[in-house]
Amino acid sequence: MFFLQPAIAAMYLPSAFREDSLDIQHDFIRAHPLGVLATSGDGGLMANHIPCLLYPEGPRGVLRLHMARANPQWRELADGAECLVVFHGAQAYVTPSWYATKAETHKVVPTWNFVAVHVWGTPRIHDDPAWVRAQIGALTDAQEKARAQPWRVEDAPDDFIAAQMRAIVGVEIAITRIEGKWKVSQNRNAADRQGVAQGLADEQGDAVMAGLVARRGGLD
Repeated sequence: MFFLQPAIAAMYLPSAFREDSLDIQHDFIRAHPLGVLATSGDGGLMANHIPCLLYPEGPRGVLRLHMARANPQWRELADGAECLVVFHGAQAYVTPSWYATKAETHKVVPTWNFVAVHVWGTPRIHDDPAWVRAQIGALTDAQEKARAQPWRVEDAPDDFIAAQMRAIVGVEIAITRIEGKWKVSQNRNAADRQGVAQGLADEQGDAVMAGLVARRGGLD
């Protein structure tokens, strides 16, 4: 979560890579819930990886999470200043050797493909045991639901869970702005995109990024 002035709080976002669909952005966050939160406050620069849950509330959604009480970063959020959370997805190095253009002109260079969503919002601290327990339960259920025998918070002794909750605080972030960036070779010609998709699949075994290049590049 980066504290920035609104005038400069933006991701570099060429039009070829821009993803403005809120549904797609939200689906991405749900699939990649570990956000990078960084602050620049009185305590200096701090960054932490925090799992988040997204709720379809308000015009753009709400993030709910919890942090260790011993982590000084949560106090940087207490004043309610606008913050940024960064969610990362698939990423891959792209060698120019995969481009058809290399054989034609040799005017090619390496790059890096990646997918990311940046979320700006207004944080609110919840130092409330009931709120924190509900957040922990919801986060746990979201991750355990696919298991044949999912673990639940209620499976642990009440006194143990109560002690754990005393050591954490809750955070809620009402999203005020959201940007998505799918940098997956859309700026290359069709032959180059085909070469990238094939190279990723064959040489790196990266079916996820290869699929993104194919779908976003109209190769499917």
